[in-house]
Amino acid sequence: MLNQLLLIGNLGMGELIIILVIILLLFGAKKIPDLMKGLGRGVRSFKEGMNEVKNDIEAPADDKKEEKK
Repeated sequence: MLNQLLLIGNLGMGELIIILVIILLLFGAKKIPDLMKGLGRGVRSFKEGMNEVKNDIEAPADDKKEEKK
């Protein structure tokens, strides 16, 4: 997992540390947990939406199987 993270955009550990320091300077230590909480909510909402779409796609296929019986 860490290897995949480091390969994104060919960023090395030094570049990632510099980016994290800049983010810390821009937002401050108090705002970062709030930002991460909001990001987590967004990811959770996206996953729920993906599951809803998957269920909507699979539901008609299940209905057709039941009609054939």
